[in-house]
Parts: sequence; structure tokens; C-alpha cells
Amino acid sequence: MDKQNYQQLTRTFQRLSRFSHLSAIASWDMFTMMPPGGSAARGEALAELNVLQHQILTDKRVGQWLQAAKQETLDDIEQANLREMTRHYQQAALLPEALVEAQSLAGSKCEHAWRTQRPANDWAGFSVNLKEVVKLAREEAGLRAAAKGSSPYDALLDKFEPDMTSARLDELFGEVKSWLPDLLNRAVAKQAQQTLIAPQGPFPQAVQRELGLQAMQVLGFDFNGGRLDVSAHPFCGGVPEDVRITTRYDENELLSALFGVVHETGHARYEQNLPRAWAGQPIAQARSTAIHESQSLFFEMQLGRSDAFLRRLQPAIIERFGMQPAFEEGNFIAWNQRVKPGYIRVDADEVSYPAHVILRYEIERALIDGDIEVEDIPALWNEKMQAWLGLSTEGNYRNGCMQDIHWTDGGFGYFPSYTLGAMYAAQLFHAARVALPTLDEAIAQGDFSALFDWLRQNIWQHGSRFSTSQLIENATGEALNADYFRQHLTRRYL
Repeated sequence: MDKQNYQQLTRTFQRLSRFSHLSAIASWDMFTMMPPGGSAARGEALAELNVLQHQILTDKRVGQWLQAAKQETLDDIEQANLREMTRHYQQAALLPEALVEAQSLAGSKCEHAWRTQRPANDWAGFSVNLKEVVKLAREEAGLRAAAKGSSPYDALLDKFEPDMTSARLDELFGEVKSWLPDLLNRAVAKQAQQTLIAPQGPFPQAVQRELGLQAMQVLGFDFNGGRLDVSAHPFCGGVPEDVRITTRYDENELLSALFGVVHETGHARYEQNLPRAWAGQPIAQARSTAIHESQSLFFEMQLGRSDAFLRRLQPAIIERFGMQPAFEEGNFIAWNQRVKPGYIRVDADEVSYPAHVILRYEIERALIDGDIEVEDIPALWNEKMQAWLGLSTEGNYRNGCMQDIHWTDGGFGYFPSYTLGAMYAAQLFHAARVALPTLDEAIAQGDFSALFDWLRQNIWQHGSRFSTSQLIENATGEALNADYFRQHLTRRYL
């Protein structure tokens, strides 16, 4: 039997992929280069593009081709691609065109205003736009939940992390909550006995940028297919052939921007190594947001904060900024591994980081399920920050509930990916160590080739061919096991 229906689908998804490419680059420009006056027009243009993609994807012929293609003789790659096509179609078909357009416009408006409202600590102004975003997200969640037979929040979670549920998250995060506070307190108490010297700035932005570019090069970033820029919130965007990463600089703080770059380079290497033979098809896309975050946290935390990597980094710091007491090797490593609960998630150490994520997960789930309203967020945020990290955010919206970009465009269901990603990263690094007995020595010598080859073979090259659970089982020999994360933190910090 020929593959006529399947081939119609591949042409349709190739077309969708090209529109997604344009949308990704227009969004990148909006976050990095666009003058403020262009915001409304760009928001409308992106909304138009989103509606066009939605129309193409939900065309009734696509549904007919999907049904007919099931009867065609497809190899295992094509069957996996058909499975992913079906998922994309079913996700889109649940939403009316008017909702897609309204969400795109509301998200663009909220994100653009957030850029000035956050520095101004203007919760009152921000909450007006956020209420509209939440209203539309609830509408979407209701439609998805009715079709899926799930809670509203689980229906949104499924967009980012297929087959994950809040019941499973509660189990995983509940386990973390049972041991993390004690580990955090013990790590802080242990480090309190050390006297650490803080790096003394200023650290010129231009030199920080050079250092970031050098780190990207060492970590294998392909500059023929990507670039580094500045934005209000670090991100990785673009497309596999043209990956755009960003960071933000503070001339009084040396390492935040650098490790932001290392984090985003992990995302970028994954994108740059997705299977080009299947380009333009759903199967060629990254598996899930938690797998994506596992790659960035693998680079930033598992590798980047390791003693061996920091020893390689230290001479480059001295070369660019000169020697000072803070850059003595022992102090430099200890400074980069210090556990210090703080307000800002993207700057958090890896021990306190899960607290930031679980806090956001619990708030956004309550928000989408209708248990709380936007007005309740600041007080709840403060309460949870006090309980987890002993910090008050009362009146400090800028460093509290306004600090992240994710909710501005309705990205509810994304935050759990960060701690799931940290768990996957620890499990993957353990498996890589088993497979590569001389890995630590290679890292100490600045040779990451075997490690990156292992990631390419086990994660990167598969795209969305396998489910998340199958991908992890293939790579590590077992399902997600949060104990590797605990072992990693205990070994490094206690």
C-alpha cells in the first residue's frame, strides 16, 4: 500500500515548521532587538501567524489523513512521527481560533508591559494584564480537561510534559520535600564554617560577553547556526538550524550571566543536534520541556558546577579580569558551589532551586484549578518563600512573584519541568559515568567529547521518536528515579 496520506501529512507539517521558524525568529527579535514602539504591531503579527498555523493544523483534511495513514504500511520511524502528528492535531483541534488569537495578543501585551513593570515593582499594573492571561488559560484548560478527562491543570501540564500528572508530581516532589529542607540546612551550616571571599567588580559587560562566547565554544556550540544576545530574561529560542540564546548582565556580579550562558548552551546543543534527517516533522522536535531542562541543567549544574569544570574555568576568569583573592582555586570553587537561599530562581544554587520550582508549581496549579485568584498570588508567594527559604517577599514583587517571564504568555504547566529536568540530569550523568569510566579525568583535562557523544547517542539524536519514559529507560536502564538527584546533592554539598 502506498503512503499517500502520510506524505500529505509530512508536507503539511513541513509547511507548519516553516511558519514556526518565522514565528520563533520574530519572537526572538521582540525579546532582544525590537524598539518598544513596535510591540503592539508585532503582537498582532505573531497572533496572525499563530492563527494561520492553527488553521492549517486543524483543517478537517488533516484529521482524515491521520485516520487513513493508520492503515498505510509505515516503518517504525514513520509510525512514531504519525503518533506525534496525531498528538499535535488533537492538541490544536480542541481550541477555537478566536481563543488562539486572544491568547497570543494577551501574552504579547503582558510580556511587553512586564519588562517595565517588573523593574518598577508595579504589581498593580502587572496584575491587570495577568488576569486576562489567566482567564484565557483557564478557558483553554477547561476545553482540554473536558476532552482528556483530567483536572484543568493536568490538561495544561500535558502540553509540556506528555503523560505527566500532578498526582505523579506530588509523589516526586513530596519525596523531595521530605529530605530537601534538612539537606539545605545542613549544607548552609557546613558552609557557614568557611570564610569565602566574594569577587570584586566591576566586571565590564563586553568582557563578560567574551567569556560567555569562550564558554559556548568550549561546550561545542555551533556558531554557524546560532548566536548570543541580551534579553530581560535568559532564554534559548530560534530553530535547530539557527539557535538564538540570550543572557542578562550585571557589571557588579560576575557569574550570573556566565552560568546563564552555560545553561542556555545546554538547551542549544540539544536543539543543534536534533535529527536533521527528519527536519520539519514533529518527530524531529525535542521530546519534552523536562528533557530540554535536563540538558541545560546537565550543562549548568552537573558539569558546570563540578570541581573539575570550575578548575578549567578559573584560569580563563583570571586571564580576563586579573587575579584577586576571590579567584584563588579553593575559594573560586567554594564560591561557585555555595548554598545560599535567595529570591531569584535563575540565580539559585542547585540545592535551594527545587524550592523555587515547587513553590511556583503549587501556586500555578491552584490558580488554574480555580482554587485561588491572581490577587492571592503575592501573599501565597510570601508565605511559601518564608516556609521554604526563610525569606520575606512582602511588597517585593520584583524579586517575588513578578520575577519570571513564564506566566506572562500563559506558560502554566512549564515550571515543574525544571525540577524534573534536574532529576533527569542527575540520572543521566550517573549513567554517563557508568558508561565512561574515565569521564571525570576527561572533564578535568577539558575534554568533553566522549560526554557529548554519549548525550548525542542517547538523547539528542532521537528527537521525539520515543516517549519520555522510554527515552530515559533506554539511556539509563531504568525509569525516572529521583534518588540520583538526592545522591548527587549529598555528595557535592555534604
